[in-house]
Amino acid sequence: MLTFLALASVVLLGIVPEQSQAIVIYTGWERHGLVGSDIRLSCSFFSWRWTSEDVTFSWTYRPDGSRDSISIFHYTSGVAYVDNKGPFRDRLEFVGNPGRRDGSILLKNLDFNDNGTFTCDAKNPPDIVGRPSSVRLLVFEKVPIQAGVITGAIIGVVLGLLVLIVVIYYLMRFLVARRVFSLSVSKHGKKKKEGSQQRQGPVPPAEPSKVKAAASEKKKQESRKDKK
Repeated sequence: MLTFLALASVVLLGIVPEQSQAIVIYTGWERHGLVGSDIRLSCSFFSWRWTSEDVTFSWTYRPDGSRDSISIFHYTSGVAYVDNKGPFRDRLEFVGNPGRRDGSILLKNLDFNDNGTFTCDAKNPPDIVGRPSSVRLLVFEKVPIQAGVITGAIIGVVLGLLVLIVVIYYLMRFLVARRVFSLSVSKHGKKKKEGSQQRQGPVPPAEPSKVKAAASEKKKQESRKDKK
């Protein structure tokens, strides 16, 4: 019975058509470019399937201040198509690698009018359900310093000052401890020297009466020797 159920399950799984899975598309969030320069807009995707031969990439563009998007690029069946009527018809190049799930494009000779939002959509059949991803392009005459760079510099300076303060604090503690140790050793050595001098001080002179008694006794002994 169990063998029959297992075989039936295999047959049913083989009959059920392969369902599609979600596809996740990635682009940058914001790119800055200089007037007259070139910039690469990256687009890639994640899919549970192997990269299909029918993989497709589509790019649309919505200028700043406009509500409508226009198609500017499409890749399908191994061929790249650039829109012949769009603003990038002579300035767009496909630089991606579909086999590596890369649908990046290169915009050449940027102009202030290129400011806007670029949206990438990708399909990897049977994975075709996914949300397109967008990147905003800002064109400047000079690329401004980003707030993140300024914040990072401020944090770096603050951390540097904190490290410097800690180093100075421990250096001062070391110097004070060394000074106290030197004074303690010097004072202890001086007390030890004075103590030894006191223990080895001069012998006090004998009393005069004792000196006279000793001299008298010596004379008596000498007179006795003469009489003998």
